[in-house]
Amino acid sequence: MNGALSQVYYWAQRVSRGAAIGAILLFIAFDLFHLSPSISCQLIIALIALMLGIPHGAIDHLITLPKNPRSRFFTFILIYVLIAIAAGYGIAQWNRLGFQLVVLMSSLHFGFGDAAYSNEWKDAKGSRRNPFAIVFIYALPAGFLPVVLPLTDTRALSALNRINPTIANWCGTYISGFRLTTLAMTVISIIGLLFTKRVQLAIDLALLAALSLIAPPLITFAVYFGCWHAVRHTARLVPKLPKAMVNINAGSGRAGVWAAIVPGLYAVVGTLALAALLILLDSKNFSYGLLWSSLVIVWSLTVPHMLTTARFDFGALVKK
Repeated sequence: MNGALSQVYYWAQRVSRGAAIGAILLFIAFDLFHLSPSISCQLIIALIALMLGIPHGAIDHLITLPKNPRSRFFTFILIYVLIAIAAGYGIAQWNRLGFQLVVLMSSLHFGFGDAAYSNEWKDAKGSRRNPFAIVFIYALPAGFLPVVLPLTDTRALSALNRINPTIANWCGTYISGFRLTTLAMTVISIIGLLFTKRVQLAIDLALLAALSLIAPPLITFAVYFGCWHAVRHTARLVPKLPKAMVNINAGSGRAGVWAAIVPGLYAVVGTLALAALLILLDSKNFSYGLLWSSLVIVWSLTVPHMLTTARFDFGALVKK
């Protein structure tokens, strides 16, 4: 058992749940007073949250190749960048199909990553991991809730049109089916988790469901990506970074967390600069503004990021 490391995971849970509860209460209050933030305001919030979430995926090279020689390090970076460029080109060229693949890929990545976070926290506490059946029951709704529900909300149409009109009708006539399937899966999963006494996992699903149903679609994804997924993934990075673990072993959880955040901050500036450059150089495919360009960059980087993290995700999901 590592008490300081366990506190890092606990911190991530408090921050992520606190952000979700705060957004839920805020928009309940807005409804009571018949208030609603404009689409422009939501787009700004979404862009800020997107930037907050970028650093957690920007240090894959540190956790994947900590001991390999320089030649293999540069080979990894080259392959990583080439995959990202190919993915970005595909999304920019075939907006709707690219977006559909991003939805599926992101949902699985988010859900199983969150399940891996739970198991790694159990490792830090010296507890027994969740069996894969529980992981599966939790991971599917945990990933699809903050993605599919916001995107199938009637309020999402105007936001998607502002981001890029070609993705507004991303699921065609299946919008109700996707929505009802996600909700039914969530209810069944919560019942199953409560029945097997996984109360904390059930609470997470309930919060994600409430957030996705109450907050505007863009705000839902912004809060989830920047304040839930990114925060929990950052906690998972701490035990994989030697410098962070030096701080953890010295009893400083805060310093350990910062050691996992700071190396990825360069990516925020890089993403904004690259997004602005794409708008200037390729106005045809990136004519919808900074948010669309930033989203394409983040989505394209998610492809190699997901492939990179899949290895240690799988290691956290199998029985130890």
